[in-house]
Amino acid sequence: METISVTTTSRSLRLIKPTALIVGSNLGLKLISSPVWRAQAPQRGNGAFWIELNPIVGFQRFLSLLAPSKALPTLLQTMARFKAKQPSSGAAEKKKPRMSNAERSAYFSRREAAKVLRSVLQGDAHRRAVATIKSLVYSPSIKNKKATFALVCQTLKHLPIIKDVLEGANILNSRWKRQVELVYIITYDILFGQEISFVGDAEKFLLQRKVSLQSALARLLVRKKMKCIEDLLDRYQTPDVSKPRYVRVNTLKLDVDSALIDLRKQYMVEKDDLVPDLLKLPPKCDLHDHPLVMNGSVFMQGKASSMVAAALDPDPGWEVLDACAAPGNKTVHLAALMRGKGKVIACELNKERIKRLADTVRLSGAYIEVFHGDFLSLDPKDPPYSKVRAILLDPSCSGSGTVAERLDHLLPSHAAGQSANVDETERLTKLASFQKKVLTHALCFPQVERIVYSTCSIHQIENEDVVKSILPLAASHGFRLGTPFPQWHRRGLPVLEGFEHLVRTDPVEDKEGFFIALFVREEGSVIHPSLSPDSSHLSLVKRTKRKNLSKKEARIRMPTLYGGMFKMFLYSKPSFRVNLK
Repeated sequence: METISVTTTSRSLRLIKPTALIVGSNLGLKLISSPVWRAQAPQRGNGAFWIELNPIVGFQRFLSLLAPSKALPTLLQTMARFKAKQPSSGAAEKKKPRMSNAERSAYFSRREAAKVLRSVLQGDAHRRAVATIKSLVYSPSIKNKKATFALVCQTLKHLPIIKDVLEGANILNSRWKRQVELVYIITYDILFGQEISFVGDAEKFLLQRKVSLQSALARLLVRKKMKCIEDLLDRYQTPDVSKPRYVRVNTLKLDVDSALIDLRKQYMVEKDDLVPDLLKLPPKCDLHDHPLVMNGSVFMQGKASSMVAAALDPDPGWEVLDACAAPGNKTVHLAALMRGKGKVIACELNKERIKRLADTVRLSGAYIEVFHGDFLSLDPKDPPYSKVRAILLDPSCSGSGTVAERLDHLLPSHAAGQSANVDETERLTKLASFQKKVLTHALCFPQVERIVYSTCSIHQIENEDVVKSILPLAASHGFRLGTPFPQWHRRGLPVLEGFEHLVRTDPVEDKEGFFIALFVREEGSVIHPSLSPDSSHLSLVKRTKRKNLSKKEARIRMPTLYGGMFKMFLYSKPSFRVNLK
């Protein structure tokens, strides 16, 4: 193809024989009436415009007309006038239709829901959740909380159906497979939700394939032998769990009476009869956007969860350690119980959960030292921890007591029946082994006086069995079981001596299944600092009123586990005598 260039002082023209003339770039052009050429506006994405030649006139005739004294100035002037009338590319972009408020809300809610759904599904797949669905949705990073929560829950309810439909439709390419959580959310909206708005590339992609999705759903109904969609959905409906809404007043910012006055403007509110700073509201009260919640004056926290820090009951001025702190509700409760006096250390290993812990601490206004690390790595003899007098131990557990509250029944693992298989038994065994390790480590802190061990599990292997296995070691450190909340009627399972000291809440009657064990050190006994915490022979010394003790009264207090010949052996050893003078 022959190319001829024609140059003037202001423009460059490229002639392509014999079909067209390309003039400049990024310029628009009107259709020009001429017996010789016809101008055509540029196609989308093509910066140049074309001049189509009249084949009757011929290419040579056209060239003669391009002389500066004849047609070329006319052509260039026409181009300039047309360009002046056209908006710039930036202006054209600005005039694109903007999203309405409803479109904007739907667009961002789907993407926030996809982000939460990704965290939930990844945590469920690895059997280690970063946080509960509610904690993820109601974190500060999520703006449209109500819409996001509804989308996540509804998508999870329908997830088995959505997966089958997408597999049957076979419409996903590699790009959308990398954003499969967003695809799940939008597919739910298209098939089962309200078609309010579908702006966005993913929405348009799936909406163009709506017929394929609906056909796959119809085939699924036939395969499952269901008459209608409602019959298919009945298999995945969530049982209604109606429970009172509890909020704990953050007494670092607001007193209980003031919170009552404020909340009673909208709700029926009463004080809880067990936890002093806990308030009870009717079920399904949505307080997530309430000013007192937003500013950290009150925390939404269940009754059983609020009982844990209250059972530890640290005195103001103490040094207290929360060993497995995230998301931090119990941690900030400890600070409130201590009236902001003393020192609270929050320990958390998971880097994602520690972000949630830091957000909770900031919201509460409490001064708390956050340690990003493993509680088991702490040396009880190190100065930062050697004066710790109370430890709250709420380690990782199965969460079986809060499956309804946590919405675990929506997760794929629950739908697949993993809660009753061999893998779950192995998981519980591993959890119990870890729980024993952390409780053993907590007993080794030399100045600790009170330890609370708690779980949100209903399984004996994580609760009574752990306590039973640790009791001999606890006794050797001078600990006995305390009795928190003596008025509470639901106690531990009768599988160990002292079960009546343990606290249980029932997932059906109390709507949450928690377990609490309180270890209290016998009055006046501590681990002798000269001996290793792991030593099999631990000396115990008196800490109070030593001046008034006689030599006979100053003898070492021995755990009831050891006596007889062992006492004689221990007292006869000079290296194990304690000088109380």
